[in-house]
Amino acid sequence: MRIGDLDLGPRPVALAPMEDVTDASFRLICKELGADMTYSEFVSADALIRNIAATTRKLEIHPAERPTAIQIYGRDVDSMVEAARIVEQAHPDIIDINFGCPVKKVAGKGAGAGMLRDIPRMLAITEAVVRAVRVPVTVKTRLGWDHDSRIIVELAERLQDCGIAALTVHGRTRSQMYTGTADWEMIARVKENPRLRIPLIGNGDICTGADAVRAFEHYGVDGIMVGRASIGAPWVFRDIRRALAAAAGGEMPPELTPAQKLACLRRQIAESVERIDPTRGILHIRRHLAASPLFKGIPDFRSTRIAMLQAPTPEALEEILQRVARDFLGIESEAI
Repeated sequence: MRIGDLDLGPRPVALAPMEDVTDASFRLICKELGADMTYSEFVSADALIRNIAATTRKLEIHPAERPTAIQIYGRDVDSMVEAARIVEQAHPDIIDINFGCPVKKVAGKGAGAGMLRDIPRMLAITEAVVRAVRVPVTVKTRLGWDHDSRIIVELAERLQDCGIAALTVHGRTRSQMYTGTADWEMIARVKENPRLRIPLIGNGDICTGADAVRAFEHYGVDGIMVGRASIGAPWVFRDIRRALAAAAGGEMPPELTPAQKLACLRRQIAESVERIDPTRGILHIRRHLAASPLFKGIPDFRSTRIAMLQAPTPEALEEILQRVARDFLGIESEAI
């Protein structure tokens, strides 16, 4: 799959943009475990123009994580153009426009998926951003605002006409938020449109290697994007790579052991603390610990889970994780 001059190879797998999740550290870990492309957290055009420090930090890209897309959102043509020009100076491989975020503080103000209620403005922003920068511009959006306005097949063509280099479609409407199941049949209809010439990336409910294989073989997308399934489990990309290799009759990369998976989480903790500070770094990483499938299904784990999520310092959390490794995961001390 190619996006502009960027060759991502056959059946690429991307890490989806997620606020408070896809920081530079997490992106790099996912890249090392098999993600072909990574996306930044959401970057507010207005905050970027105001030079808000927390927003400008989102533009940092580690050389080893490339190719990387920086995703911007906003509702005003001029501010989106100005933000795109600022982002271009950070030298991302791609600038992605967020027309898919469903949360109220974004969509409710007309940005993100809110643009699905104002298609002329969406197209005006897209065309203006494409013209303003030299790097490839892509779009991520949803099927439509609600079940009665699933306009994605026609919309994909119109976005293509604006000059975007690729399109990502999340198989839900804005009204669904993240409930129900992603409608991959609708994504397939977009791909089957003979007038669509740009690559199509499918997104929604890709949680396992089998899901990834099905997306490519049954629905025909050019690439896939993995979001929530990676939270607390960056090794999902290794699992997907193994499944895709097996489906193609190729050599599978080795499966990660529980000790290696725990090492991934400990690395996230350490890098989060280093990047932010001990207190907020621990708070930032709790989402990954709470979601991690590494701890799911362990008998009598409730009190330990609570202690792990309430640990006040990195040292206290490390002590708990060492106990979890020995007592629950059966990891020998030398492997901890």
